[in-house]
Amino acid sequence: MPTLVLAEVTESIINLEQLDQLVMDKSCGAYVSFKGNVRNHDGGKEVASLMYEIHPSANEKIKIIAREVMANFEVEKVALAHRYGNIAIGDTAFAVAVAAAHRQAAFDACSALVNAVKEGLPIWKYQKFSDGTDEWVNCA
Repeated sequence: MPTLVLAEVTESIINLEQLDQLVMDKSCGAYVSFKGNVRNHDGGKEVASLMYEIHPSANEKIKIIAREVMANFEVEKVALAHRYGNIAIGDTAFAVAVAAAHRQAAFDACSALVNAVKEGLPIWKYQKFSDGTDEWVNCA
């Protein structure tokens, strides 16, 4: 049975190396991680600032998403975190670490976790651009 070591939505800085350490396990030969940083451009415009806003259910929802995805893969441990609030250009907004006995399961689970969180987490991105315009992303 896989272990969800950490799944959180936080205002704190995310340290991928700490997530990697959380999933270390002597039964595993494969470790895959993903780090999504805030980039300085989007849609051909220069991003001046970025802020994520969350729904109050976001911390519980990220755990549900992670457990649902983990059930489909032969992994041992998973840790993931997504930031909210104001995040500086270049800082990490989202990170995932996966440990498995074999590499393919680790790669596949990591990719599936990234996609599922991106699709299902109630979080919205507000960007301000250098040209004075702004936009909300992932708002229905």
